[in-house]
Amino acid sequence: MLKREGVRCSNKRVARLMRERGLRARVSRLYRKGPGMVRRFFAKTGNLRLGDPLPSRADQMWVGDITYLRLGNRWRYLATVMDLFSRRIVGWTLSRNRTVEVTVRALKRAIAVRNPKPGLLFHSDRGIEYSGYDYQDFLKANGIVPSMNRPRHCQDNAHMESFFHSLKAELTHRRSYESDAELNASMAGYIDRFYNEKRIHSSLGYHSPVEFECLVNA
Repeated sequence: MLKREGVRCSNKRVARLMRERGLRARVSRLYRKGPGMVRRFFAKTGNLRLGDPLPSRADQMWVGDITYLRLGNRWRYLATVMDLFSRRIVGWTLSRNRTVEVTVRALKRAIAVRNPKPGLLFHSDRGIEYSGYDYQDFLKANGIVPSMNRPRHCQDNAHMESFFHSLKAELTHRRSYESDAELNASMAGYIDRFYNEKRIHSSLGYHSPVEFECLVNA
């Protein structure tokens, strides 16, 4: 971003300026491995992404996942849908319960915004929110092809895991929220106005998801 603004500097200069001002990066280890943290379900659907190249156009391959966010002494659940071509979050929703309904609602919002053609591949983990009959029936009714992680291979959905890590490290880590309205506004600001529109990705030539889609469609 500094280079795009015409500012010439090296990584060492940035590190020195941070030290002089007592600044430390927010990024930190957020997750610990432990028994019982990840539920595994019997295999219904294979991983159709294996061996395939990354998508060459928008709305060719979507990925989805769900994570938890703290609200006071309670949990809220964030379900998101990402277009793997541009890394853009095309649908998301918050819920008080971790159910199929929240993941379906996020996917419905993505479909309403993007209107994908039949044959879109949707990849997720094997959580019941995605492997349940209601969710799988919804995919089929909308001409979407399901794909799921291999058992014990959470890295199969690495792009969504990376997004959740960025969101928590950059926004919610060590931050408290007092109301659903405050949490929802915070998610909207990060996802819609920062991550999609401004946050640059090295894999996209140091463009944001929205910029990358505009460049490709120009």
